[in-house]
Amino acid sequence: MSTTGPTTRETHARTVTVDGARVVCWESGPRDGEPVLLLHGYPSDHHSWDHQIPVLSLTHRVIAPDLLGWGASEQPLHLAYDYDTEVERLGRLLDALGLDAVTLVGHDYGGFLSLGFTQTHPGRVRRLALLNSRSHATFVPHWRALFDLFTLAGRTPVLRSLTQRLPFPLLHRWAFGPLVETGAVDSDVMAAHLDHVRPMATRRWLVRFYGHYRTAPRAELRRRLGQVTCPTAVVWGRRDKYLSPAIAMDLAARIPGAELTMVDDAGHWVMDERPAEVNTALERLLGRDA
Repeated sequence: MSTTGPTTRETHARTVTVDGARVVCWESGPRDGEPVLLLHGYPSDHHSWDHQIPVLSLTHRVIAPDLLGWGASEQPLHLAYDYDTEVERLGRLLDALGLDAVTLVGHDYGGFLSLGFTQTHPGRVRRLALLNSRSHATFVPHWRALFDLFTLAGRTPVLRSLTQRLPFPLLHRWAFGPLVETGAVDSDVMAAHLDHVRPMATRRWLVRFYGHYRTAPRAELRRRLGQVTCPTAVVWGRRDKYLSPAIAMDLAARIPGAELTMVDDAGHWVMDERPAEVNTALERLLGRDA
């Protein structure tokens, strides 16, 4: 099975088992190349990196998993999805892939996990890139309030069934709509995202995920930013309506030697909106000694 991105370079699917569940990963590049793990955010999958995989895989072994619950990966309802469990699950994903250490590149929720994993398992992260992620902080107030409602519904039995019946395809279409209109996201990819959240099984999983998620800032992550010693890149679309650019500047100020790339004419989905600038920043990071 394979897909193609903006170039003709092929990306092959590989399935591994993590915590007893199926995780599908998309690989490209030389098998013996230095590994780069790309972690997508919410609500997305490996297609978040369609513009990055063809470029980075020219020189590196690039792996983009669909995190549990997303894309082609399984949606187990019996597992926990609290932050600490998810961070440790990332280590078990590396074990399943047979990888001792990687360069971690995370967007949104993927960046949130990447920061925590880097701090708790520094020997397994060669380099780190954080792209428009809540990281150690949280969302702007009105978006935090909305996500708090979802997490409350996920924790409240009487509200779960009602939440499962929300028009998730419409909500996701609203989130991704501007990217399709500008051509930053392919309409087929958009259709796949919408189809993913139509089944009731996916909605049940989403509500379980919300029930374990918390929006409060992670003070311990902020305290440990100065302990991140691997080469780090912070890449940010300045027009992000969910996450303040102040998060990026705080990351860059507190992580020793971090390189900050602010993209003025991009928002939250900076990889799709300005792929050239993102690719340049990631290539610079990969050129730094681990």
